[in-house]
Amino acid sequence: MSVIKKIMASAAAVAMMAASPALAEDMRIALVVKALGIGFFEAAAKGAEEAAAELGDVEIIYTGPTDTTAEGQIEVINALIAQNVDAIAISANDTDALVPALKKAMQRGITVISWDSGVAPEGRQMHLNPSSNPLIGNMIIKLAADHLPDGGDVAVLSATTTSTNQNVWIEEMNKVMGNYPGINVVSTVYGDDLADKSYREATGLMQSFPDLDAIIAPTSVGIVAAAQAVVDAGKVGQVNVTGLGLPSEMAGAIESGASQSFAIWNPIDLGYSATMLAYEIAKNGASTEAGATIPMGRMGSLTLDENSEGAMADPFIYDASNIDAFKSIF
Repeated sequence: MSVIKKIMASAAAVAMMAASPALAEDMRIALVVKALGIGFFEAAAKGAEEAAAELGDVEIIYTGPTDTTAEGQIEVINALIAQNVDAIAISANDTDALVPALKKAMQRGITVISWDSGVAPEGRQMHLNPSSNPLIGNMIIKLAADHLPDGGDVAVLSATTTSTNQNVWIEEMNKVMGNYPGINVVSTVYGDDLADKSYREATGLMQSFPDLDAIIAPTSVGIVAAAQAVVDAGKVGQVNVTGLGLPSEMAGAIESGASQSFAIWNPIDLGYSATMLAYEIAKNGASTEAGATIPMGRMGSLTLDENSEGAMADPFIYDASNIDAFKSIF
């Protein structure tokens, strides 16, 4: 039986699930996201539900805080521990702050994996990267450079200062800047994965750097907000917004010309893979040691590196040539 439930970030709300418990044989896997109400994570939840239906004996608990804070996720984790779920698969708001709560979960026999945005190794058994960090870092700067053959000034609009994946991708981007002569990163700002703050930060970038050529936002919230800021500033054709986003949310930006192209992995596949991995570890005792290979259903298998991490797939580029085929999917 597959059941998906959306739970707000409070122990009382999670405890309310006791009023409609799953069947005794069902394995309960909690998909914990950075914040509720974000399209990327809603799509991941669909993938988790798909995996649960395929497995047949899984209940998905889709949950997260109402804002992108470590404190909110810790509250959610503690509530899930109290409920004694079988597995927690989390996209972290902070690399280190969640470790004590997640260690407590593991001590209680709960399988813990991170996906999308990682937890420090001592706070999880393995981590699922959506793609290879070096490939993503190269991709986000390449997306800007491809439309700047003569070079130009670009700025980065990230999520939070502590967001694990964002920081790693920016670090990897900086490593390959030598491959893109003439491209100059003038500033990095943070929108905290909030639409209004991201919009203000993007507007501020255009005001501070009048010759800005591109804004790179490796966040699905920030890229949409930045594209709207470019439209409202009347700078379509002058400032290209690119990075990582959802086709459904970026179709308008592609159509308006505020974005020439962007990339993303399929979040449905990501939620599906995270669920499959959590199930294989919790139910079948799959190893999470370096070199281990864990099945991921239709996504094949994941081979773990020396940090017990693995990459799901390469990023895919979306532009005017293919956006219509994907915008209704996710």
